Amino acid sequence: MLADGKIEGVLTKEFKQFHDSRGWLAESFRIDELGDYRPQMGYVSLTYSNVTRGPHEHREQTDYFCFLGKFTLYLWDNRRDSPTYGKRMVIENADRLIVAIPPGIVHAYRNSGDSDGIVLNFPDRLYAGWGKRQPVDEVRYENDPESPFVIES
Repeated sequence: MLADGKIEGVLTKEFKQFHDSRGWLAESFRIDELGDYRPQMGYVSLTYSNVTRGPHEHREQTDYFCFLGKFTLYLWDNRRDSPTYGKRMVIENADRLIVAIPPGIVHAYRNSGDSDGIVLNFPDRLYAGWGKRQPVDEVRYENDPESPFVIES
C-alpha cells in the first residue's frame, strides 16, 4: 500500500538564479556540493505541455534533474530495505528545482504548464554504458496496467 510522505535519500534544492542586466545565470551543480555523487554525463530534454515522462526506475543510476518549467514530479520509494518503502512524494511545482533521485525510486514528471518545459539531467551512469553497448538501467512502468505507480490525470 502506498502512503504519501517524504522519501529518504531524495534530495531537493532550489535552482538559484543570479540576475543582472543581461538576464540570469544558475549553477546546475558544483562538485563541492555533491558529496559522493559524481555525474557521468549530461543531457537536456524538452517536454511539451501536459505530457508525462515515466514512471520508471533505475537499479543503479542516480538521476540529478534540474527542472525549468512548471513540472509536477512524482516519486515512489520502491526500495524494500528503505525506512520510507512504499511512500509516495509529489512535488506540485518543480520549476527551478534540483532533485537527486537515487536508485530504486520510481519517478515520473508531467509538464503541467501551458508551454514547453526543459529538464537537465546529470546522471551518475552512462546511458547504455560505455559506447552504448550495455543494457539500459531502467525498469519501465508506463505501459503496465498492474503497476501501483499511477499518475493522477
